[in-house]
Amino acid sequence: MSEYLFDPAPQPTIEVQGTEALYPIHRIFCVGRNYEAHAREMGTEVDREAPFYFTKSAHAALPGGATLSYPPGTADLHHEMELAVALGETVFRANRVQSVQAVFGYGCALDMTRRDLQAKAKEKRRPWDLGKDFEGAVVLAPLTRAGEWDPVVSQAIRLKVNGEMRQDATLDQMIHNVAAIISDLSQYYHLRAGDVILTGTPAGVGAVKAGDQLVGQIDGLEPVRLTLGAAV
Repeated sequence: MSEYLFDPAPQPTIEVQGTEALYPIHRIFCVGRNYEAHAREMGTEVDREAPFYFTKSAHAALPGGATLSYPPGTADLHHEMELAVALGETVFRANRVQSVQAVFGYGCALDMTRRDLQAKAKEKRRPWDLGKDFEGAVVLAPLTRAGEWDPVVSQAIRLKVNGEMRQDATLDQMIHNVAAIISDLSQYYHLRAGDVILTGTPAGVGAVKAGDQLVGQIDGLEPVRLTLGAAV
């Protein structure tokens, strides 16, 4: 029997409302510029033809309520409040009805971004990895099972920093809805249980600093909370 050369990293997981069983994360996909107002504030055009994606490592995930040390290599860390969709079945080349049926649950999420590094990558037409994928780059609140929170329509999505409202929109403002996103992504990947999709952020993204308290909410879901610690 083969042995590891060193202990493998623990399996990243998400808590699930109503059970002690944990949801194991396989992959994390993120949709970019999926709210028109956010695309405008980032100085880009809205692409209505199809979603576009970037990824984050599952090992970049933090549970809601955690403290994140201010990440290295940046002086401009931004918050992005999002709806997370967690799959519970295999999905490949699916239509929109099949796509929604494969959803295990929904949750609140924060897509933390080293905006200065992302901006440098954009200027040089390079990948966004340094700006988007780092330790603590995804913060995930406990999931609510599909059926207990359905459908995704006009629920409010909001984020407060130190009690001040920063982001305030509704989910029906998404350019590409949940069904469309899953169906499109399934044309390129054999999606499976454990895959998590962050569906984009509304306008109002901005910088946070050490000591800040973030609370993100979507109507009917468990809030996501994060404390920013000092750099280490």
